[in-house]
Amino acid sequence: MQNKPAASTSTTDNNKPRYLISDLCSYLESYLTQDQIQEVYSAYLFGAEAHEGQRRQTGEPYIYHPLAVARILASMHMDYKGLVAAILHDVIEDTPVAKEQLTEIFGAEVAELVDGVSKLTQIDFRSHAEAQAANFRKMLLAMTKDIRIILIKLADRLHNMRTLCVMRPAKCRRIAKETLEIFAPIANRLGIHSIKSELEELGFAAYWPMRYRVLKAAVKKSRGNRKEVLSNIETALRLRLVEDGLEGDVEGREKHLYSIYKKMLEKKLPFNEVVDVYAFRIVVDSLDTCYRVLGSVHNLYKPVPGRFKDYIAIPKANGYQSLHTVLFGPHGIPIEIQIRTEEMHHLAESGIAAHWIYKAGGDQSSQAQAEASDWLKNLLEFQQGAGDSMEFLEHVKVDLFPDEVYVFTPRGKIMVLAKGATVIDFAYAVHSDIGNHCVAARIDRRLVPLRSKIYSGQTVEVITAPTGRPNPSWLNFVVTGKARANIRNFLKNLQGKEALELGQRMLEKELAGYGTTLEQIDPYKLEQLLKDFNLPSKEKLLEEIGLGNRMPMMVTRRLMVADESSGEKPDDTVSGGETSPLAIKGTEGMVVRFARCCRPLPGDEIVATFSPGKGIVVHRQECRNIGEFKKTGINWLDVEWEKGSTSDFSTEIKVEVGNQRGVLATVASAISEMGSNIENVGMKERDGLTSTLQFVMTVKDRRHLANIMRRLRAIPTVLRIART
Repeated sequence: MQNKPAASTSTTDNNKPRYLISDLCSYLESYLTQDQIQEVYSAYLFGAEAHEGQRRQTGEPYIYHPLAVARILASMHMDYKGLVAAILHDVIEDTPVAKEQLTEIFGAEVAELVDGVSKLTQIDFRSHAEAQAANFRKMLLAMTKDIRIILIKLADRLHNMRTLCVMRPAKCRRIAKETLEIFAPIANRLGIHSIKSELEELGFAAYWPMRYRVLKAAVKKSRGNRKEVLSNIETALRLRLVEDGLEGDVEGREKHLYSIYKKMLEKKLPFNEVVDVYAFRIVVDSLDTCYRVLGSVHNLYKPVPGRFKDYIAIPKANGYQSLHTVLFGPHGIPIEIQIRTEEMHHLAESGIAAHWIYKAGGDQSSQAQAEASDWLKNLLEFQQGAGDSMEFLEHVKVDLFPDEVYVFTPRGKIMVLAKGATVIDFAYAVHSDIGNHCVAARIDRRLVPLRSKIYSGQTVEVITAPTGRPNPSWLNFVVTGKARANIRNFLKNLQGKEALELGQRMLEKELAGYGTTLEQIDPYKLEQLLKDFNLPSKEKLLEEIGLGNRMPMMVTRRLMVADESSGEKPDDTVSGGETSPLAIKGTEGMVVRFARCCRPLPGDEIVATFSPGKGIVVHRQECRNIGEFKKTGINWLDVEWEKGSTSDFSTEIKVEVGNQRGVLATVASAISEMGSNIENVGMKERDGLTSTLQFVMTVKDRRHLANIMRRLRAIPTVLRIART
């Protein structure tokens, strides 16, 4: 291969051998062709020239960093274009080289990979956090098109973490926190255990250096006492496998410091209880042997009830497969055993990267690829539903810590959800439309509230209705990023649509006082008004009115009184014509709300307050809070009920009853017979003889409520009844 340098050795100041391009090219000969290696070498020459004169904070030439990143990816057997992009990954961001130049020299594929990992440097952000969120969003969305982008970024972050010690302490902690919160969980989500573990160890050492040193010393001290026990258990396991005619590679597993720290923190356990668990891994040749070995070790030591997990039949969300069991070892010592095949072991270590490492040997990585693909689809949904980069990052962070539960659909399909997930989370995991129209659910054939948590092994059935839609209160209990993003997006769109409809009705009502309609308004006047208000369209103006951000009477005066020739704006004291009250249907949705202090019903005399961002709040005219509102100078609207409304409205009544067995059931049954749905019941005992029942229920109108109260008065145990 021409231009390839001879292998040479270089040393740093501390006499550690430096990894050179010659070393990389020599390693690449094990799986790339000569032409492909030449392309990698050409990228190195281009990168070295582009970064000429630049040095890292460690003092070494900058080109050593992209070379180290390429080395990490080469260990995954990354394809040559991925390696070329790794060597060039900082040229767009840190040098005058443009994306177009890379496209011309190395092709569009490499240029897209490099652009995917480059930060957004041309945009000014209000804060560092916002800039980081925007860069993260850009990278993840680019990753949905090509998974190699995140692999390059993970390798980049891994090498940066290895050399983090030269940074000032505050920056060290910020980068370490970002690594622990985002990059290590992404590596875990993609199943790349080797990178995830090293990122966690380095992040832990940098973010909590004192805790890291104390824990490391404690582990080192305990290691000497454990060697003999570890050796005895390992020998016993090997002998039992030989006796049963089974072959397997038995090895003791060393727990990582960060996993020990997390377990101590989450389970509030002392160090000794966490470290005294002995962990072993048995790697075998076939799937059938996994289960045979499981039976063998269960015969050697008694299993701990409830601690067996079959991740082979039901893989983790990142494609991980193994049998996990915990045994009572000699002297009651707990022993953790993982049993897996060679292919499962490779996949557990490399995850999605196994696609490159083992693709010549079969389809071992297909499970990890499928799981990664599903997660990337979720990222696109988050992107569509998120309002900004910070909100997008929040959704992704929620989704990166998947302690899983495994539940079944009514057809027997297994669904994997985050621990603590509710029925709503399940509904959105099935499909966003199912979640948006969910009205009820059954767990194991029993009706349950929508906020119910689901647990492994349950069968969950979602009941939908065409009229169903998300409730803002769902955001208080859903736990998955997908559910949260979809609910926010639906409510945002729904509120905008409802505000637009209400705004049009309110403006038309005001214009009617001048004997005109919105359609009859001079388009030029409307266009001028939109320019004055800095609004892009008529629809946006109507939405602003519906949300209470613009008063309809002020907009009407501007449209009707503005003098086109003089260009003068009208004075706000100009009075319009007579207008009729705004008709309330009860179906306006989120932009018209009914005050809970007085719960107005059709048939009541009503008034409404109108405030920016909140829309209209309807009160009864005799509401005790009206006087207080008038002191605050809040905007008021004349409103009336639209005739023939068929909606259901919430109301509240107090029923004083004599203390008798079954009285609550009798009253509730009477309310139900009258066609009302009870939303909430409260009970307060006044003395030994009487109690007060409080019902929140739905009725059609004031007459419907009067009929219910008349029916309740006929019950002998009811002493007094009143509407609150």
